[in-house]
Amino acid sequence: MAVALIILAAGKGTRMNSDLPKVLHPIAGAPMLVHAMTAGATLDPAHTIIVAGHGAEHVSKAVLEHDETAKVVLQTEQLGTGHAVLQAKEALAGFEGKVLILYGDTPFVRPETLEAMLAADADVVVLGFEPADAGRYGRLVMDGDSLERIVEFKDASPIEQRLRLCNSGVICAPAPLLFEMLDKTGNDNAAGEYYLTDVIGLARRSGHSATAVTCDEAETLGVNSRAELAAADAMYQEVARNTLMEDGVTLVAPDTVYLSLDTVIGRDTLIEPNVVFGPGVTVESGATIRSFSHLEGCHVARGGIIGPYARLRPGAELSENVKVGNFVEIKNAQIAEGAKVNHLSYIGDATIGPRANIGAGTITCNYDGVMKHHTDIGADAFIGSNTMLVAPVSIGTGAMTGSGSVITSDVDPNALALARAPQVEKPGMAAKLFDMLKAKKAKRDRGS
Repeated sequence: MAVALIILAAGKGTRMNSDLPKVLHPIAGAPMLVHAMTAGATLDPAHTIIVAGHGAEHVSKAVLEHDETAKVVLQTEQLGTGHAVLQAKEALAGFEGKVLILYGDTPFVRPETLEAMLAADADVVVLGFEPADAGRYGRLVMDGDSLERIVEFKDASPIEQRLRLCNSGVICAPAPLLFEMLDKTGNDNAAGEYYLTDVIGLARRSGHSATAVTCDEAETLGVNSRAELAAADAMYQEVARNTLMEDGVTLVAPDTVYLSLDTVIGRDTLIEPNVVFGPGVTVESGATIRSFSHLEGCHVARGGIIGPYARLRPGAELSENVKVGNFVEIKNAQIAEGAKVNHLSYIGDATIGPRANIGAGTITCNYDGVMKHHTDIGADAFIGSNTMLVAPVSIGTGAMTGSGSVITSDVDPNALALARAPQVEKPGMAAKLFDMLKAKKAKRDRGS
């Protein structure tokens, strides 16, 4: 049966104390909302509907950057979760499949849990959990395997408040039934809101079946404050690190490695302490990422050795057995197999050929204050230390630049390019200069 996702993302998140909509605060380099979308996307949904409200323009931008097929609808008034879901009714007109309702601030529901909900034998399925502290969660009132109703804590009787099975808010139901029941909901409750949870009682009274699928409490974790955001990120990192190690990646000091939602690292790769993986990083098998390196938007092929203290920025594409050493920054550059950029260099908007050796202190001067320009370095070229390559410029195959050169025009293959002032030597001048300076200092000291 076809599946549609409705993800509720309209809340302001007052406790975040932020101008940024709550669902856009990042966990592992990606907005919370994207985590929910990613989990739902594993079901290959026919429709993905995001219900936005506060900061809708920013939410829409983030949604479409992640999935251009998703649709954003607006909840202009905050009248409860039932009202929020109803905003997706028009977008799903004519859809007969099942609808899964997720939350943009509940980022950790697993795809396996969503699949279990779809497979459950009932018209309406609710995701429940038993927390360590049930607190003010809504309670699931069960009769064997049958879910009778959901009661909000503030509306629950003392007996109902003692129930342990709680409501996560995640619900699955056929679209026609869902919207038929929502059209019947009212707001005669303590909060004066239209509750999505009322769908259960209405469906049961109409002769439909309902049940609950359970999950671990961690999957239902909601984020409502900065402290909860930090705790959620820490939880994600622990799981992601353990998954990498199970897949054959060595993390020397796991707690010091920071991963993003889309980080991909191949087995037999070694990650030393204090490495940050920003969004968009792929590291192939057998690479080494040394301490204090920061990678973002880049690809490292097999056998690469990166760092320590290296920075790979978006567009850095490193072929097999490339070495990038300490205090090297690479941005929007393709480094071919076996090339070396070992020390204190900036390589931006460049192509470096196979086996080229880039000396310490080399800079590709790619920006003229208005536009970026490209540097092309051929195979087996040797760039002397402290060379400035003023782009656009091309260094031919097997060419060499002398240390300290400022290269402003193309260098032919196998040529040596020198671009520096001739050395001038004045015999005895150093001793005379020191004597003059010492005398000047002595005179100043006597005067003081």
